[in-house]
Amino acid sequence: MGMKIFHTSDWHLGRTLHGADLTAAFEQWADFVVEIVRSEKIDAVLVSGDIFDRGVPPIAMVELLSSTLARLTEMTHVVLTAGNHDSAKRLGFGSALMRPELVIRTDSLESGSPIALPTATGELGAIVYALPYLDPDLERKRMATPAPGEISSGATPLLPRSHEAVIGTALARVRSDLLEGTGAALAQQQKTAPRIVMAHAFVVGGEHSASEQDIHIGGVDSVPVSLFDLRTPQADPLIDYVALGHLHGPQRVGSDPGPLMRYSGSPIAFSFSEEHQRKSGVLLSFSEASRTPEVELVEAPVFRSLHTLRGTLAELISGNFDAYQRDFVRAYVLDPSRPANLFAQLKARFPYLLEAHHERPAVQLSQAPERIARLDVQAMLREFFATNGGRQLNSAEEQLLRELWEQYQCEEKSAAC
Repeated sequence: MGMKIFHTSDWHLGRTLHGADLTAAFEQWADFVVEIVRSEKIDAVLVSGDIFDRGVPPIAMVELLSSTLARLTEMTHVVLTAGNHDSAKRLGFGSALMRPELVIRTDSLESGSPIALPTATGELGAIVYALPYLDPDLERKRMATPAPGEISSGATPLLPRSHEAVIGTALARVRSDLLEGTGAALAQQQKTAPRIVMAHAFVVGGEHSASEQDIHIGGVDSVPVSLFDLRTPQADPLIDYVALGHLHGPQRVGSDPGPLMRYSGSPIAFSFSEEHQRKSGVLLSFSEASRTPEVELVEAPVFRSLHTLRGTLAELISGNFDAYQRDFVRAYVLDPSRPANLFAQLKARFPYLLEAHHERPAVQLSQAPERIARLDVQAMLREFFATNGGRQLNSAEEQLLRELWEQYQCEEKSAAC
């Protein structure tokens, strides 16, 4: 019998968008996942990190996750890992006491321990290695400690302070287990069972969004694709799919002949840099005779679209943009001078306005030093205000500028004027 797996990540429960409450969007997504599992008869759901948006999430979001997992585990198996936004200790609390349909992996030292996911008929359907986010500063000593069964060479060394070092060490344990550990025994039991690695990291070649937290360590935030290309001594591939989390845009990374690697992306847009992304989850369908999946991107429901609008204030509130009144809006107002009550006027037209910017026309400045040297101070000030204000000063403003400059000169020279 085949195996259906739904891969998602970066739920960021509890996050807001420029102060806008996204609770309804999170609830919509939770209902969507439950319905996908029911309608598609999903055998397992993999969530590759950043379940919550911060280490101490709001109580309402803890309750939402709890109820969602309860609904899902009535129908399928669920594997969660911790991301860089999660508190691994809090997310993993009580995981050993939970029902067998739910596995929460937050401990780096369990990276080489396989999770055997069954098919609907109880046979072995997939072998999963779930790597939580590995912070080099926290893991470089822990990950250098020999795993159970490994022989210690004496004093515990420190791994290099990099994502590549700690993730590479975790993947080395995965390879070792698939060659001669529990994973090898499982693979021998069911040779066509796919082998999957879950990881939360920035893999080289991935495309950023503005809403992802910076994970630079020592100036480097990425790991090479080649780390995940685990092979036997005979060069046969050991891994069939890498379920990635961290980047918010759905995308494939890597290339043949390595394993298929995908970021599911976040199910909800968390910044205007994600305005044009089509949010989705990854549905993997494995046949009984093959470890190579069919991949389908299942489009996520859109709670409220994001749109960037540009025009003069009169154009924006004229009715030409009324189609966006129920969307999250970022507006750039192009009037030469900043209109009065800019935000209030736009908010009256667009109830879900999140950003309003006054974008003045660009003014070309002279780059010639000799020209600047010939300008008197008042001429330089006039050019400055024209450049930054988008228009020339009027006569009253010119007079005020002249008086202020003369007053400054008098005070500077301590002269009687």
